[in-house]
Amino acid sequence: MRVKIHHEGTSVLVAALGILIVVNAPLWVWVRPLAWAIAATVVSAVIYLLLVNFFRSPRRHFTGDRRDVVVSSADGTVVALEETFEDEYLHCRCLQLSVFMSIFNVHANWFPVDGEVVYVKHHPGRFIAAYLPKSSTENERSTVVICTPNGQKILLRQIAGAMARRIVTYARPGDEASVEDHMGFIKLGSRVDLYLPLGTEPLVKIGDKTTGGITEVARLHPSPENA
Repeated sequence: MRVKIHHEGTSVLVAALGILIVVNAPLWVWVRPLAWAIAATVVSAVIYLLLVNFFRSPRRHFTGDRRDVVVSSADGTVVALEETFEDEYLHCRCLQLSVFMSIFNVHANWFPVDGEVVYVKHHPGRFIAAYLPKSSTENERSTVVICTPNGQKILLRQIAGAMARRIVTYARPGDEASVEDHMGFIKLGSRVDLYLPLGTEPLVKIGDKTTGGITEVARLHPSPENA
């Protein structure tokens, strides 16, 4: 099966391949016994395959009922599920649901709900470990707010990790959001936080694995006019 590479990774993979060839080629010519060259090449191949996996760009199709559903924005592990106060845009108490992405996960990010993008803002910051709670407010991050068809606002925050050095956000105010579409990409270990209205029913628990664009992580409480 053909592996599609995300355009964010094309230049990285080309550069990495060139470096690995430059490093390994002299070993095969000058170093004896050949076991050293073989070992170095195997290690290089493993590293390169990890990079390829990291920059995969899967196209996924959500087949469930989209009404009031919240879909995971990332591949990874649920590391936070708690009530908290969101003070950047929503200015109210919310249910925070966070998914941590390791270097072994695909790092494309999906929209969590269908709707319209109403707010996008990038924040410079630190690069502490993304699994720490304070990374939500101290790390480099990008905030996106989507208004669902029934008028509820869902806030998504892309957070850089200790190794991540670039957050890419494709969403712009006025864009149509779909759970099948990529809304951004984060390079290397990182995390995505969702801030959901109180009353939202979580469908996952801490430690659960999620698949971006596929896993239903929560169900919104219908607003009275749409109940």
